[in-house]
Amino acid sequence: MKNALLSGTIASILAPAAAFAGGVAPTPAPAPAPIVAPITPVGTDWTGAYGGIQLEYGDVDADPNAGDGALYGVFGGYRYDFGNVVVGGELDLNFADIDLEGTTGTTVGSLDSVHRLGVEVGYDAGPALIYGTVGVAQASAEIAGVDYDDTGYFFGAGMDYMVTDQITLGAEVLQHEFEDFDGTGNDISATTFGINAAFRF
Repeated sequence: MKNALLSGTIASILAPAAAFAGGVAPTPAPAPAPIVAPITPVGTDWTGAYGGIQLEYGDVDADPNAGDGALYGVFGGYRYDFGNVVVGGELDLNFADIDLEGTTGTTVGSLDSVHRLGVEVGYDAGPALIYGTVGVAQASAEIAGVDYDDTGYFFGAGMDYMVTDQITLGAEVLQHEFEDFDGTGNDISATTFGINAAFRF
C-alpha cells in the first residue's frame, strides 16, 4: 500500500516534467486585441461675421501717369460655410498714399482712396480658406488740383488662415480696372497685394 501511494505521488510529479522535457507546453491564452479609438478630424466652420484691418501695396497705371505706394484701411463681411464651399460678401474701405507721376517724373496728382464691395467663393481646406473674389470698386484721385472719382470693377484671389476660432490672417492679390475714369478719357488699372488680420464674431 505504501509502495503504491509512493509510486502514484512520484508519477504525478514527474508527468509535467516529462511533458516539458518532450517539448509539449501548455498554450498561453491569446492576448486581447488593443482597442483603438477612431480618429475624428477637427472640422472648421467659416460661417459668421468678421471685421479687421489691412495693409496693401498698390501699383497704378493711369496712362500717361503712373505711381505706386501704400493703401490701408478696414474691412468687414459675412461668410457661410456649406461644407467644402464657402460663399460670402465683403466691404473694404481703404485710404491710399500713392503719388501719380507724369512722363517727366514730376508728381501730377495722387490716388486718395479705393473702396470695394465684392462677393467671394472659396474652398474650405480646414484651417485655410482659398477663395476668388469679384466686385465693384470706387476710387478717388486728385490730378492737377482737380478731384476725380469713378466706379469700376475688381477681381482677384486670396487665402485666409484661421489661427484661432476668432483670429484669422490673410493675403490677397487684386486687379482693379476703371475705364474712362470720371470722363477724362483715361483708363486706370491698379494691382494691389495686401495682408490682413480679422476678428470673427
